Amino acid sequence: MTSKRKGIWPALVLFFLAPAIGELLSGSSPPAEFFNPFGLLVMAALYGSGEILVRELRVRWDKGWPTVFALGAAYGIVEEGLMVKSFFDPNWMDLGLLGTYGRWAGVNWVWSLNLTIYHAVVSIAIPILLVELLFPAQRDERWVGRRGMIGLSLLLLADVLLGFFLLTLYRPPFVPYLLAIIVTVALFLAARRLPVREGVMPPVRVPRPLWFALVGFVAQFVFFFGIFWGLPEFGIPVPLTMLAAVALVALVAWGVQRMSRGGAWNDEHRLALAGGVLMFFVLIAPLQELDETRVDNTTGMMLVGLVTFLFLLWLWRRVRAASKNPPLAF
Repeated sequence: MTSKRKGIWPALVLFFLAPAIGELLSGSSPPAEFFNPFGLLVMAALYGSGEILVRELRVRWDKGWPTVFALGAAYGIVEEGLMVKSFFDPNWMDLGLLGTYGRWAGVNWVWSLNLTIYHAVVSIAIPILLVELLFPAQRDERWVGRRGMIGLSLLLLADVLLGFFLLTLYRPPFVPYLLAIIVTVALFLAARRLPVREGVMPPVRVPRPLWFALVGFVAQFVFFFGIFWGLPEFGIPVPLTMLAAVALVALVAWGVQRMSRGGAWNDEHRLALAGGVLMFFVLIAPLQELDETRVDNTTGMMLVGLVTFLFLLWLWRRVRAASKNPPLAF
């Protein structure tokens, strides 16, 4: 079987896993909304095509995870800023307090920063990691060819245009919207210039995977309940809230780098870190289903959380059994 044909299955899994994590598990699109055929098609075309493009560019450029995060941030701006325009729309359905808190010069700054971080980590980096753990033999190979890259790029563009013109009637101010385009291009160029992927690190003593899981869970907890919700709710000055979000990202990156001894960790540690982040959403899934203040239909979120937990448990046992997997560079 050729490399391209072998890459069809991981690419297909990634195409649908990305929206399942970014929208379904997060509760942004509960089951009744997520499994609507038209909605699923739009979300898969958006998340799936963007996800595969990020992953393929990282492989083609021979880069590491910093490139994935930079491209993931660019994707977050494309989705939330250029497509649905939530970065600018003061009446966007999910904003709540962030429609006024942190809004200046036609931009929802706190919302924009937090959603960019969220998409870079949860919507882009984690699905790529999980699928590469599912298909370890193909993790360093290209999954789509040149035609596939062109087709996915056109699909992403068509989806963004569809969302811009049909999702809402809101039209963003020209200058902030242009700035979002410029930042997207800048992130793409920066991702291209980041250092190449490091080789295999010599074996050294690394903390147990449980510690990485705790880091992932606590970081997501602080990000969601502390920075995304708590600081705005208590009226903390906007610059301090934004600084706290950036500081949390820097602290987690520094901590993981130190804990992994500069990259000498293995697949168990990586899965534990990602699993810790996802376990936050697993644990709040029942709360989302029982939340009577939500106007959308959240029925089935408990089941989504349970299925995610069982999937992570199965993948964990599979990764532990495959002890000879080559490590990824971070």
